[in-house]
This record gives sequence, C-alpha cells and structure tokens, in this order.
Amino acid sequence: MGTVCFIVDASVTGALLPRHLRSIRQSGLADHVVPIIVTCPQADERLTDLEQRYHAHCLVTPSHTLGARLNQAAYVSQAEWLLIALHKEPMAAQLWYLLYPQLNTAMDALLINAAAPRLSERLLLHFLSSAVTVPPYIAIRRAWLERIGGFDPELDEPALLDFLQRLYACPTRLKSLSGESLGLARGSPVGASPPDSP
Repeated sequence: MGTVCFIVDASVTGALLPRHLRSIRQSGLADHVVPIIVTCPQADERLTDLEQRYHAHCLVTPSHTLGARLNQAAYVSQAEWLLIALHKEPMAAQLWYLLYPQLNTAMDALLINAAAPRLSERLLLHFLSSAVTVPPYIAIRRAWLERIGGFDPELDEPALLDFLQRLYACPTRLKSLSGESLGLARGSPVGASPPDSP
C-alpha cells in the first residue's frame, strides 16, 4: 500500500469532526501513523485540542472556498492515496481496517459507502435521475486527482458534487465499496462511537 493521508474539512463534518478523527485513529492501522489534515475556514478553539488528541494537522484558510481548502490539503500532504470526507456522518473504525488492503488495487479512486444501497434506494435514485450521489468518503490517488484538476477552487459546497461529476466523466478506474462488500454484515454499526467532549 502506498502512503495515505486523510483530509477532513471542519465545515463538511461540523460538530461530528471529533467522531471522524476518532474513527480514523481507532482503526488500529492509523494509530498516530497515518497523517490527518483538518481544513477549516476559520480558527476554532477546539481545533488545538483536537490536533493534540488525534495527532492531526489543521490548515486554517479564512479566504479559501471548500474546493481551494481541499486542494491545498492535497498539495501539503503529498501522499499517494488521499481519503477525503465528503459527508457529515463518520465511518466505523472497522471499515477503515478492512479498506486499507483495497488500496493495493489498480483503481484510480474508491467510493466508500457505509452500506450498499438497497434495490428500492437504487430504483428511486434512477427514477429521480440522480446519477451522482455523494458518498461519505472517497479514496483517490494523488496522481489522478491532479490529472482531473482537483476540486474547483471557485466553489464552496458545490465543489464536492462538481468533483464527482468530473470523476465520472473521465475514464476513471472507479470502484464502489461498502461495509458489506468489505465483509461487514448489513446492520453492523457503521458510525463511530459516541462523540468526544472536546
């Protein structure tokens, strides 16, 4: 497996930021080894505590949009694989443990979902013509992120959907993974443990 870096934006995760960080660190493989970059649009008192508790690095950039913050974090990390949070809900620590071996594949990107959508959910998305849904996390090779131009630095919240649309439009070797496809039984807890009190 190549080098890995987690990128978590505080405005995307909101109050659940500590759960994301704890989930990453509780995976066993990421204990103080895998770097975590937390991006945020403004300084926050709790960030210093979170940095120390979870051995994360915070990038505070008040004048940047979400797209620009994520691009800057990717540039700073220089890791081969970037695991980027795209949702408020965190993933279970055991899911990360099962995911790491998948980073040895020839894929350009992996869409990481807590659970595979049921048939009824897939049909609803199809009928609503919602071709692109935002997964909780994406794992993407740095080289491929650079090749498709990264996140649009002009966009804030829409940067995530715009990025995924471009990812699908390119000939990306893309694979969707869920807890079930990685070996977790449907109904297994997929969220992280209860929130920390920062």
